[in-house]
Order: sequence, then C-alpha cells, then structure tokens
Amino acid sequence: MDIAAIKEQLPIREVLQHYNLYPDKQNRLRCPFHDDSTPSLQVYYKTQTAYCFSSNCATHGKSMDVIDFIMYLEKCSKHEAIEKAKTLIGGDNQLQRLTRQAVLTKMFSYFKNAVYNSKPAQEYLQARCIDYRQTEVGYNAGQFHHGTRKDEALIKSCIEHGLLNDVGNKSRTGDTAYNVFGKWCIVFALKDSSNHVSGLYFRSTLNNQDQRHFYLKDRSGLYPKYPATDTKKLILTESIIDAATLLQIPAIASQYSVLALYGTNGFTQEHQAAIQSLTQLEEIIFWLNADQPGAEATSKHAIALQSLYTKARISCVKMPQGEDINSMAQAHDNMDVFIDLLEQRTADFSFSIEKENNNAGEQQEKAKLFIERGAPKQPTKTPPPITTGELDSTNPYKLRYERDTVNYYIQGGLPKTTDNMKIMLVIEDKASTQKARNRIDLYEDKQVEKLCKEAGEKLSLPAATLQADLYRLTDLLEQLIEKQLQQARPPEQALPVLTAKEREALQQFASKPKLIKRLNELLGKAGIVGEERNRIFLLIIAISHKTADTLHALIQG
Repeated sequence: MDIAAIKEQLPIREVLQHYNLYPDKQNRLRCPFHDDSTPSLQVYYKTQTAYCFSSNCATHGKSMDVIDFIMYLEKCSKHEAIEKAKTLIGGDNQLQRLTRQAVLTKMFSYFKNAVYNSKPAQEYLQARCIDYRQTEVGYNAGQFHHGTRKDEALIKSCIEHGLLNDVGNKSRTGDTAYNVFGKWCIVFALKDSSNHVSGLYFRSTLNNQDQRHFYLKDRSGLYPKYPATDTKKLILTESIIDAATLLQIPAIASQYSVLALYGTNGFTQEHQAAIQSLTQLEEIIFWLNADQPGAEATSKHAIALQSLYTKARISCVKMPQGEDINSMAQAHDNMDVFIDLLEQRTADFSFSIEKENNNAGEQQEKAKLFIERGAPKQPTKTPPPITTGELDSTNPYKLRYERDTVNYYIQGGLPKTTDNMKIMLVIEDKASTQKARNRIDLYEDKQVEKLCKEAGEKLSLPAATLQADLYRLTDLLEQLIEKQLQQARPPEQALPVLTAKEREALQQFASKPKLIKRLNELLGKAGIVGEERNRIFLLIIAISHKTADTLHALIQG
C-alpha cells in the first residue's frame, strides 16, 4: 500500500481518536508535541492535515498529514510511521466495533462538516436565526455510509447505536439498503460530564408536522454541555434550539450558563444531578415558552427545584403570549430584546400549601406558586378601552391595532429606529378568530401587497381593506417609534456660566506675563505628561474655535 492510498483510507480524525485526542468545536486542541496551555494545534478536516501555530513547537511551520502526525507523536522514522498507519487501516483497531462515545464523536464531526456543503441545511439554519459558523451544529444528509465513505466497522457500530436500521431491503446493486435515522435533519450533540458526545438530537428541516424532533436511542447527555462548576446563574430553556439561540448573544453567554430541557416534561434525573453539583449557584431562571404547557411546566419544576435548593433564587422570564425564544429571534433583527426580557424577569418566588377541592369534591393539598415582586401588590387598574383605529401599546411586546372586522397584533416589539419596519404581524379575523402570521417589513410595498393578497384569501377578507389598514398602521408605528426615541434622548446639558468672582480670577490669570508657559504647566498638572510642545499647541488650536480665524491641526501618530 503506497502513501497516497494510506492518506485516502485513513482519516486524520481516526488517528486523533486512536491517541484519545478530541478537538474542540473550532477543531483545535492542545498540541501533543509540546507543553501547550491553550489550544494551538488546528485540525483541517477538508485537507486532512494539522498545523501547530506555536513557535515553541518542533512541528511549527509544517503542515502534517496522518503519517507525519504519527511520526512526530510516536517519535519514530517515516517508515515506522507508515507501518503504524497501515495497522490502523483495517487492522484489529478498526474491525472492532467502536464504542458509543467514539462513533457518536466521529459521526457528529462528519455531520458538522456536512453543513458547509449543504445549501438546504444552511437555508434552514438561517431561517431559524442559527449561525452555523458560531454554533456547534451538524446536518445529516443520509449519505455517510455510501461510496468511498463505506466502512463496515462503522456501519456495524451505527446499526448498534441506532443511526442505521437494517430492515432487510436491498439496493439495485444488491447491497443492503439501510434506513437512516434522522435523515435530512440538523443535528445537535448532547455532552456528558466529561464534555464528550454521548447523545444526538435531530430536528427535521422538512415541513413534517407529525414528527419533527428525534433523539437517538438510549438518550444521555445535556445540551449544550454540563454547566461549569462555578456557575452562579443558570437559564433553563424548553428546547435545544432555544438554548442555541441564546448562546449566540454574547451578553447572555458570558454571564449566564444555559441548559436545555427536553420539552416541558423533559426535566430528567441527569438535569437534576447536574444542577445539584453547582455549589455556587445563586439563581435558576426558567425561560420556557409563553403558552399553557410552558406556564404549567415552569410552576411544576420551580416548586421541585425550590424544595431542593432553598438558598437559590428561582425566577422566570415572561414573553409575549404564544412566543418562544427562537420565534422571537426570527421576528427581531436586534437581539437586545432578549436582554430586556431577561432584565425584566420575575424574581423572588415563594411557595405555600393550600387546600383545594378537586372534581370529586375531595380536599387535597396542592402546591401553589406565588410571584412576589418585592413591593406590596397594588390593585390592578383596568386600562381604558382602546378606540377602534387607535394603536394599543399597553404591552410593548404585543401591540394591538383594532379595526371594524380585523385585529392586527405586532408580536415581540418594534425596531429600535425607523430605518426599517421588520415586525412579526398577526392578522386576526374577528368573526372567525382565524389568524395569519407573517414576518414582514412594512416599508416594502411589494411584501405588503403580497401579504394582503395571501391573508385576504386565507381569511376571506378584502385585500384592499387589509392594505389600507397596514398603511395606516405603518404611520402609527412610525409615530410610536419617534416618540420612544424622543423620550430616550438625553436632555441637552446647559453650558456652565462663570460667576463674577471666577471671571475676575480668570482675567487676572490671563493678564500676568508668560501666559503660555503657565498654561503649559497647568496641562502637566492636569495629567497630560510629556509632549510639552504639542500639548500647548493643541490647547491653543482648540481655544481658537471662538475666534474669527479658527486654527486647524493635522495630527499623525
């Protein structure tokens, strides 16, 4: 077997796994060829090479293929490295079925690389506001066991761990035709306490309303990983895609740990054990969907956690009705809305036991969750009724515009400025309560015309009426944004006025000899040290803006 054949049949990923080396999500790892405190070895799966960027490394400046990598790691000759590589191809190491961790790590690396070559995956992730360059996510096109990628040992391991299913079908060539688990799905990795891949979560990119979510059998692990031991504030989301959305916001990812539940009923023993290990935990924040199941799950899990963590504060984030984190991200270009919602979270939960009658008339104890806002609760004032044709901005995250036959809702709030009018718009027919939901930029006339036509057909409403309403709504939204900008504008600061005593002291200072020298000394005392000549020049130039002939300076450096 020549060197070219070895390189073709032995991926660098298998060499790394053989030596128990696992790159991070940026495909970097601590270089095994020198003392490395931070990852300096970059792995390139496209070229099947590795490169160390540290000048302290003996391999610095050399791009290593699989043979070079073995040679440097084993500290052997080129010939010995070639022989070692041959044993890794088809030898005992490959014929044995891979462990679950090894096969899932191998497959997830393959899935991650597939995203860069799949336009459907990229389009789906873009529509869900997930940046595949920033987020550790893959795509399963169902082709990993075909052609030159066919590996009998890997196929057996995939069957064992549920990624492939042999149902007895044959292909046209007579080979076994396997059913692929999670085909045409984006893939997220679940991590164990050692931060190794221990499970996979699949989310369909097709419009399949019946089964859109899949977990690999024998599910284990957490997303995105086990929280760091020094975590003080932990956010719990309802789904993995919600957690991935929050992790893309630096202000949240840097200050909070994020952990995804597996649905409203997906708070597992593994979640509980991971939270119990957080000795410095100060607050648990529930950020579940704004619907009835989400509210019930928040109450249920908050009660359970409060009994286990009496010292930790339990809080929850409230969102517009019917929204989840990812849908909010799709409706907003500015992610500051999530920071605003997080800062407005409801804290200081307390619990009590009440007696309530059940349907049979029997008394039973039921835990009831109360939300305390710190100050004594004031009687709720009923807002004045909104006149038809006016904009109701009582709830900034669910604006309402009412007409005779139609209600319009703007979910999730407004843009910060009037340079665009991208909103999540809900059109509701009052008679049938049927709704049409769309994300639209009201400044785009073609979008408005198309939306009115489609919504009119769906709701049996005149398109011309809808179009006129939306033009009026656009004007009202512009006025509201301008009003908010005006209120947020800081007041202009009045110029300081010198007193008579201060004016007299200033005149005396200016009338004394060697004014320039004394000004220069004061600049030094004020903290502008050095550059004695330049500092006085710049001061005089700055003062000249009040004169008829203003001086100018060009500063280089």
